Amino acid sequence: MLRCGQMMLAQALICRHLGRDWQWEKHKKQPEEYHRILRCFLDRKDCCYSIHQMAQMGVGEGKSIGEWFGPNTVAQVLKKLALFDEWNSLAVYVSMDNTVVIEDIKKMCWSPAQSSSVAHSSAHLHRSALGQNKNTAGLCPGWKPLLLIIPLRLGINHINPVYIDAFKECFKMPQSLGALGGKPNNAYYFIGFLGNELIYLDPHTTQSFVDSEENGTVDDESFHCQQAPHRMKIMNLDPSVALGFFCKEECDFDNWCSLVQKEILKQQSLRMFELVQKHPPHWPPFIPPTKPEVTTTGAELIESTDKLFELEEEFEILSV
Repeated sequence: MLRCGQMMLAQALICRHLGRDWQWEKHKKQPEEYHRILRCFLDRKDCCYSIHQMAQMGVGEGKSIGEWFGPNTVAQVLKKLALFDEWNSLAVYVSMDNTVVIEDIKKMCWSPAQSSSVAHSSAHLHRSALGQNKNTAGLCPGWKPLLLIIPLRLGINHINPVYIDAFKECFKMPQSLGALGGKPNNAYYFIGFLGNELIYLDPHTTQSFVDSEENGTVDDESFHCQQAPHRMKIMNLDPSVALGFFCKEECDFDNWCSLVQKEILKQQSLRMFELVQKHPPHWPPFIPPTKPEVTTTGAELIESTDKLFELEEEFEILSV
């Protein structure tokens, strides 16, 4: 499931920097942003979205290294790691209790970061993937690109057929990043459907280790699908899934809300999820997550939390 989470996030970053219509072509020269995206996912612990970082961050979610991650755990891990990624500057919202709150998302996406070092400008393209700490007043106001992840339980032991049509509608939306899920003991990244079959990419393929070259480029063939995607019957899907959507601009999110109201919420009972305007009064107050105030990179923070505190009395739980 960790690799599937990487796939979904990588697709979001491609939409962010290269556009949704971008397509990879073998041996074609790619822009610098493309290689920077690849470097975020290299299997090295100093890369912000490496398998090392995701596994180690999962410890904070109660998952030991090597333990099975579900779609919701992966979503929470991506949400935390994104706080240390200043170049991409994503706002990651993970829904709670099958409910997406419009007010909270807009508050998060319009909220300037309190500890970030660079503005929403082309200067981002020339800084490291993990960013650099500098004492500034924060980001200039602007909409932070949104990665919206909606963890769902679509049944008890098997998917409830009442959700199938709504689930397939999500793939049709222009903001869709697909879905994380699978079947017992197998995690897949679902990217579409054909009739009553889901189309997915399978990460269970052993690849040779890839590192960046001296000039910063990456041998990228193993990062792309070299064969036709697989298909499976939708009724074989494990009921635990996570939908992904990317909204680069506020108008993209507003359009997504309209599509959800029209296509998903038309079901009067057993809705797949809810979309509400205001923060539910019985929920705890929503506070947009911010990067912890520590003089370290994200990689060092995750590798050893002991470095955060010189004295035992200074220890506190960071709510990120």
